[in-house]
Parts: sequence; structure tokens; C-alpha cells
Amino acid sequence: MARAGLTTEGLIRAGAETADEIGFERTTPTELARRFGVRTASLYSHVRNAHELKTGIALFALEELADRASEAVAGRAGKDALTAFANVYRDYAREHPGRFAATQFPLDAEAAAAGAGVRHAQMSRAILRGYHLAEPHQTHAVRLLGSVFSGYVGLEAAGGFSHSAPDSQESWTEILNALDALLRTWPTTS
Repeated sequence: MARAGLTTEGLIRAGAETADEIGFERTTPTELARRFGVRTASLYSHVRNAHELKTGIALFALEELADRASEAVAGRAGKDALTAFANVYRDYAREHPGRFAATQFPLDAEAAAAGAGVRHAQMSRAILRGYHLAEPHQTHAVRLLGSVFSGYVGLEAAGGFSHSAPDSQESWTEILNALDALLRTWPTTS
């Protein structure tokens, strides 16, 4: 343990918690130093800069989300797996808005390859095997799912659906039903 109980893992975890409280973009080494009651320079023996801190938070959040998704889809197939997977993303974004925002942080190739983003893609592909999609259609479908999940929860978090009917849960259910139907009938010719 370093001064004031600081460790790289502790800073990353504190950064994730801070991101949920004040937003991912506002989570900086300076903010964490203030919370730990130390000078910002004290953190630089654990993280080199703000980019490394944000990368650490992103990797932490991706791992946490992958663990939840893996547990949710275990033993499920088809629409049940798709729905469980989607609901994990939505629930995580609601519970941990800053961490969810961190999952969208652009990672360099090395960090991306070593991070849990690979697990997310593997889970998406495992779900899609139940829909019998071959390449390149499977890659297109993985991208569609990621776009729909991230886009919907982002708009919902920003209040985009709070001033109109029907309720956002009703729309979410309808969208998941539509995704299931689309995946079952995916066009495989150009």
C-alpha cells in the first residue's frame, strides 16, 4: 500500500464510483486527489495521466459488465438470451451511468485486445449462433445490437423518452421483439 492507501486498483475503483456520481468526463486525477485528500502529483505513481485513468475505468467497467452479462445469458438461447443480454446493458447503465459512459471510451488497440470488450463480442456472437447467422452477417448483427443497446440507453438516460407516451419500458420490449424477429429473418443475400 502506498501513501494514503493509494493503489492503482483502488484509484480505478474510486474513479468508477466517482464517474457514477459526477459523470465520466468530469472524473479526473485532480478530482480523485481531492477526494483522497492528497496532491494530484501523488496519483501519478499509480496512473500516468488522465487518459490512463479513464482507460482503467473503461476496462474496469467493461469487465464488470461482461461478468454480469455472462451470468445473465448462461443457459439461455435465442430470444431469452438476447433479452437477458440487452437487459443487463440497460440495467447497468441505469445503476452505473458513469461506468456505462466509460464503456464507450475509445481504447487503443492493445488495451482493447486485452480488455473485456472481446468477451462482449464473443457473447454477442454466441447469442447470434442461435439465429444461424454466418459471416459477414454476424458481424453486421453484432454491430446492430451494440448500436441499439448503447443508443437506446443513452437516449433514455438523457431523458429522451420521459416526456412522451408510451412508457420507455414498453418501447424497450417492442424493440427487443423486433430485434428477435429481424435476427430470425436476417437477409443473407446482397
